[in-house]
Order: sequence, then structure tokens, then C-alpha cells
Amino acid sequence: MNLPLTIKETQEGLKSKKFSAVELVDTYLEKIKKYNDEYKIFLTINEEGAYKKAKEIDNSDFTLPLFGVVGSYKDIFLTKGIRTTAGSKILENFIPPYSATIVKKLENAGVISIGKLNCDAFAHGSSGENSDFGTTLNPWNKEYTAGGSSSGSGAALSSGMSLISIGTDTCGSIRLPANYGYLFSLKPTYGAVSRYGVIAMASSLDTVGPLAHTVSDVETVFNVIKGKDYLDATVTEKSINNKNSKFKIGIPKEFFVGGLSKEIEKNIGEVIKIYKNENVEFIDVSLPSTKYGISVYYIIQPAEVSSNLSRFDGIRYGGLRDSFGEEAKRRIMLGSYVLSAGFYDAYYEKAMKVRTIIKNEVDSIFTKVDALIAPVAPTPAFKLGEKTNDPLSMYLTDIYAATANLSGIPAIAIPSGFSDKKLPLGFQLMAPRFGEDILFKLGKIFELATDYKPKVAF
Repeated sequence: MNLPLTIKETQEGLKSKKFSAVELVDTYLEKIKKYNDEYKIFLTINEEGAYKKAKEIDNSDFTLPLFGVVGSYKDIFLTKGIRTTAGSKILENFIPPYSATIVKKLENAGVISIGKLNCDAFAHGSSGENSDFGTTLNPWNKEYTAGGSSSGSGAALSSGMSLISIGTDTCGSIRLPANYGYLFSLKPTYGAVSRYGVIAMASSLDTVGPLAHTVSDVETVFNVIKGKDYLDATVTEKSINNKNSKFKIGIPKEFFVGGLSKEIEKNIGEVIKIYKNENVEFIDVSLPSTKYGISVYYIIQPAEVSSNLSRFDGIRYGGLRDSFGEEAKRRIMLGSYVLSAGFYDAYYEKAMKVRTIIKNEVDSIFTKVDALIAPVAPTPAFKLGEKTNDPLSMYLTDIYAATANLSGIPAIAIPSGFSDKKLPLGFQLMAPRFGEDILFKLGKIFELATDYKPKVAF
């Protein structure tokens, strides 16, 4: 069978007996076994479990919303009986006694779980280079980053090893791998999807979302995973019932200034023209405080990281504390510093106040527009090793991602072409809290206008 398949194509093929679920698993496993050693995408392959579930699907009446969909998870989601490492040697042999809520929801909906995906250790990174198990290579060009921290989540799809994948986004960690992989992804509203059973990075910023080959596939998965969970008190049932026939998108001037590559700027200019031809209106807007977003993020996030990583003390589970990688140590030290006596008021408290200002500015803008457009990253995928000796340069990769996480709004990454070096290009749209439906509608408008076709690298 030809990859990539969409959810609809997969399910139609199963219903018509064009192929079986077991044959689907055969196809994806063949790709994994052929390329995984080189590209380091999967950390654990659930071959036995995948075949067991596939046989159940083949003997079912195909009523579940995601029946036959081969899925994979960033290795930060707990999976009962299947190793979960968070990309760190500290948890190299950890076998969880239960599964994350999102894993249960997907498997109950018919997903065939094929394995666990590589990521930056404890989700600390933008390039995948901080994994203790080796760097995931970009299937489009293995000299370049696949994005991070959900590096395997993007590469699994762009290599044809999985139909859907799940990642986490604390500051672009779902959107970057999608952007560098010619994929769609959704960073949902904070509080839309349960994080129970997800190894925490920064608890006031972490979100969970899907990567897929089409807007409809992202929407289908989101509709399965969203909603209340009594095990996560931050989750709420809410949505914006959008009935717009005409949309208005804001162009924040702060997102199109120095540091943005000419190639990205030109590509987004072409995207805007396409939308305008589809009767979408654009207006210039200003979010003056977002220029502080990355600074605020790199105060709040390390503070919460230092707290969350304190549980990995080598006593209850995991290895010795000195097993932390350089990036984890860096964030622990930064976080401990900004939370320490004498510096809390100067750094953490002030950052939280600026975060509120950013949130209020964003809320105010959404009284004028339905969505915002922005780059996902300042440049196309960069070469592996290019930023490893310059952490500040690496952190700036997140500069366009921070606004959505700090303000808790949803954002969708959309593929929109290829660079001169044949690397994927894309953009992101952001909507008001619980405005995922707006993003899906705008994403579908773009798909139809460009006659979008899913692609894999090999």
C-alpha cells in the first residue's frame, strides 16, 4: 500500500477489505525496521501489542472512531507495561504500572499503538539533540534537525512509520516537529486535554496534542482526546461555537521583524495571498508585550522544571541524579536561581506579571480578529550541531511559539511548501482559548485552496 494514508483512507480500506489491520501493521513495521536504527525515531517498538490489537480490529465491526489507526506516542506518556523513558537514561528501565489518560482514550477509540518515540530528555529542547538515546534525524534531510522536543513524533509521520502521533507542547514542541516535517499539528488550549500520566515539564505551560497528515485527521484525534478527566483538575469541557462564514486574521507586526528569514517571510506572504483569494480578511495588529515572551518563558519554565525534576532523586525510581544531561542541569540551576530568596521578586514574580499582560493583550486582540498568523520558527530546519554550543541561539528557536503557551491559546501548524534546500516550510495560526474549531476551519480553507496532498520523505 502507498503511504501516507489518511484516517479516512485507512478506514475505507479496512471496511472494503482492500487490506487488513494486520497488513497495515506489517507495512508500518517494515518501515520502522528498515530505517529506525539510522534515524533513531522509535525508542520502544510495541510489535506484539500492535499485532494483538490489529487482529482484534480485523475481527470487529468497525464502529470505533479511530479503528485501525496506527499511532505512536512521545516517550513522555506513561504506557502500562511498555517502557517509558522520557528520553533520559534515568528512566531507561522504567515500566509504568498504568497508562496516561490520553493513551487510554486513543486505544479505547481503536488506535493500534505501535511504539514510543524519541524526544529531548524530559522534553528539554527544540532539536531532539538532548535525547540520551541519540538524536532523531529529519527524514527530509538527515543532516538537519527534526525539531523538538517531540522529535520522534514528527519524524515518525514524515518517514511513514506511523499514521498519527502524539506529542507535548510547552513552547512549540509539537509545532516545530510538524513545521520541519511537512505535517499538521495542534497545540490545544491549556485545559482542553488531560495531562494525567504525562511526565511533567512545566505544569502551567504543558499541553498535549496530535500530529497528522491532514487537518481532518488532527481534528478527529483531538475530538477523541479532549474533555474532562477527573484525574486532571485543569481540564474543562468548553468550546467556541464558531459560525463565521468570513474570517478576519490579524498580522502581529512584532512577529515579522528582524531575525525572520527571507524565505519564511516570503512563504507566509504567499500564504496570506492564498487566504485573501478565499475571502479571508487580514488586518495589521500589535502585541507589544510579546517581545518579552521568550524572556518570560525562560524564567517561568526553568522554575517549574526545577520543581518537577526534584522527584527524580534516585530513591523512588530512576537512576542517580548525576545522570541528568547538560540541558536538564542548566534548567534546574536557572529555575532554582529564579526561585531562590532574594531573586524570586526580581525574576519569577515579575515574569508572572508580564505573562498576565501578554495574556490580556492577546485576549484584547481577539475582540478584533478571529485568529492570528505567525511563523512557527525564524528559519527552516537548521543543521544538527549548528546551535548546540550556543544555548541562547537554540532558545530563540522558540520565539514565535511562546505566545500561545504563555496565554493558554490553541495554535495549529500548517505545511505550506518547501525551501530552496527542499526542507519543509509552514506557518501557524492561533485562536482564542477553546477556539480549536476556528483553526480547523481555516486549515481546511488552506488545504482546499492549495489542493494540498500529504507527503512523506521516503
